[in-house]
Amino acid sequence: MTAPVWAELVGQDDVVATLGSAVAGQMTHAWLFTGPPGSGRSNAAMAFAAALQCENGGCGTCRSCVTAAAGSHPDIAVINTDGLSIGVDAARDAVRRAALHPSQGRYQILVVEDADRLTDQAANALLKAIEEPAPGTVWLLCAPAVEDVIMTIRSRCRPVLLRTPPASAIARLLHERDGIELEVARRAAAAAQGHIGRARGLARDPEARRRRAEILSLPVGLRGLGDCFRAAQRIDQEANARAKERCDVLDARELSNLQESWGVEERGRRPAGYAGALSSLTKEQERRRKRMARDAIDGVLLDLLSFQRDVLTLQLGTGAEAINADVADDIATMAARTTPEGTLASIDAIVACRDALQANAAPQLALEHMMSRFLG
Repeated sequence: MTAPVWAELVGQDDVVATLGSAVAGQMTHAWLFTGPPGSGRSNAAMAFAAALQCENGGCGTCRSCVTAAAGSHPDIAVINTDGLSIGVDAARDAVRRAALHPSQGRYQILVVEDADRLTDQAANALLKAIEEPAPGTVWLLCAPAVEDVIMTIRSRCRPVLLRTPPASAIARLLHERDGIELEVARRAAAAAQGHIGRARGLARDPEARRRRAEILSLPVGLRGLGDCFRAAQRIDQEANARAKERCDVLDARELSNLQESWGVEERGRRPAGYAGALSSLTKEQERRRKRMARDAIDGVLLDLLSFQRDVLTLQLGTGAEAINADVADDIATMAARTTPEGTLASIDAIVACRDALQANAAPQLALEHMMSRFLG
């Protein structure tokens, strides 16, 4: 019987078996969890951390498991970022933490959730600590692919490859564990294309499902360049609005914490050094907002990619099940209006847009170019 801490790892039986064996005794000091977005890299790493600290291999109910799940275990540290990269200061803090003896647990565990976002300086700062860890220290790194982590670090880690979980398994999880209506769970799981967190968000939020359906209807409404520019502007503006909504609360909390740590009152004098600290915080918050907006745009592009995939499968008569069954009429309209060659060109345009955004292109310009290519 599988230990309860692994319950969220959907469709990852081989991974659970490997990690379970390590908990039982076949332990390595550094691990690299890789897999596509939504496959559960961070969940796997955190479940592994909980199981390593648990006296019963991950019972899910003891104090150690409960605090690990809540993110408050004193001997499990998580290094991540809401910005574009993890800098050298965060890496050095992690190295200092790694040198400590466990205070309550069996190990001192450091989980680097975005190892692919380590700057070169940050990666080099971690290298020595990973290469020659302190006794009882375990490093758990997460990245989309092994190649996303520098060679000197990845060569010292044991790889754990997670796969995209099947939609049926995600739907079952949402239905049985979250109590979501089965048909809603199935459609959300299909739309999320293996991303468990996104599937859960869609299943729980009717407004998110409505927004997604509106985005998928955009290609059908394109008649000229004006429509393309308006569609691109809408995607960009909505992404920035969602990023702002998520960041405003975080920004205010961080500013309050900074002021408190420096003893700054609203109208009082600012101590020496505060201006520099405030400037650093403001820059990091702007990087986070930019990353969240780009992540939101990338989510839209993946949705449009799935829509064009459905159009192409209908045009080719493959009989494959549609990812976006809730917009079947729009899929049929596009399939009748365009040719398979045109649909493939649209798919290429979406892929090119994603590549351009990865290369730091201006989002609205990249989106406008993509939309204009939808016209053929």
